[in-house]
Amino acid sequence: MKTTLILACAGKGARANMEENKLFFSYNGKTILEHTLFAFSKTGLIDKIIVTASKKDFSKIQELLGEAVTVVLGGDTRTQSVKNALALVDGGVVLIHDGARPFVSKRIITECIEKAREHGSAITAIPSSNTVCKVENGKIVSYLGKDGIYSVQTPQAFLFESIKQAYDKLDNQTFNDDGEVYLNEFSCPYVVLGENKNVKLTYPEDFSALTEQPFRVGEGFDCHKLVENRKLILAGETIPHDKGLLGHSDADVVCHAVMDALLSACGLRDIGYYFPDNDPEYLNANSLSLLRRVVEMVLEQGYKAKSVSLCIMAEKPKLSKFVPIFKYNIARALGIAESEVGISLTTLEGLGFVGREEGICTRVSCIIEKSC
Repeated sequence: MKTTLILACAGKGARANMEENKLFFSYNGKTILEHTLFAFSKTGLIDKIIVTASKKDFSKIQELLGEAVTVVLGGDTRTQSVKNALALVDGGVVLIHDGARPFVSKRIITECIEKAREHGSAITAIPSSNTVCKVENGKIVSYLGKDGIYSVQTPQAFLFESIKQAYDKLDNQTFNDDGEVYLNEFSCPYVVLGENKNVKLTYPEDFSALTEQPFRVGEGFDCHKLVENRKLILAGETIPHDKGLLGHSDADVVCHAVMDALLSACGLRDIGYYFPDNDPEYLNANSLSLLRRVVEMVLEQGYKAKSVSLCIMAEKPKLSKFVPIFKYNIARALGIAESEVGISLTTLEGLGFVGREEGICTRVSCIIEKSC
């Protein structure tokens, strides 16, 4: 049994607030329409593709998609557009899908086709996680609850003869979707479980989310001089040694490098800008506490730490036995698992000021991710 796909693309997409149809928005080198089309064509389950287009976009869609598809002029409503497309179908299963839903999965497409062949209909929908109510004039007039309440998606699949019959009996009526047209003429359509990622791109923020980087990378580096009569503090831990690091704060080169890595990942300034060494507030300050403040700054930018990798350069003292507590302190400050904190130790084989035991350095790389 052959399968025909109808992509509904004749809408204006006005809510996206773009100069041209949202379907022409470029994402990863292709338009949204091309991504949607590819989601179906790559399954190998589609025999024919029909795309509805407005008069304004008709030529552009035809030029974009070429001879692989049939482009048909849509109507003033989605209902009329689908009806126009159905006139070019000659049997089998019909899948009807929104052009602005590019993230539909092969699993959904396959199950819709199978259920339509078995039962005559298949509507993609997901259970509502929120209580749904009806609002009129800015007031709630009734509650529908959430038990048994589903949000409808596409694709929606039907045996051609039945959905064609349902559409042919319509006059100038307008329906929410094809499932409602089917329900108006026949029995209740069957449901295929949808997916949260199968969203319809509608508003400006939907498109902004596509271009935002989910991950960002930062690097940090810090060095401090070793002097007498100072405590040696690394990663918030006091280390037994005859010298300590010189600085305005506690001179914790590990925390300082992690702080700079996080700040750079967010595109912010360095720690000297936010915690200047001439400000009495930060005299002998606990750098682990300052690191927690940087974590809050990162959160304010809409990100959170995902992982960090540290290289601590010190000739002496030997630090290997302190690595577990370093990992614990850093992980706790960042709010991540200890497994996401990598620490390597190295000497400089007697070379340079680190090799001469004059100072300690730390280099850090980090990954931050968008936070919910």
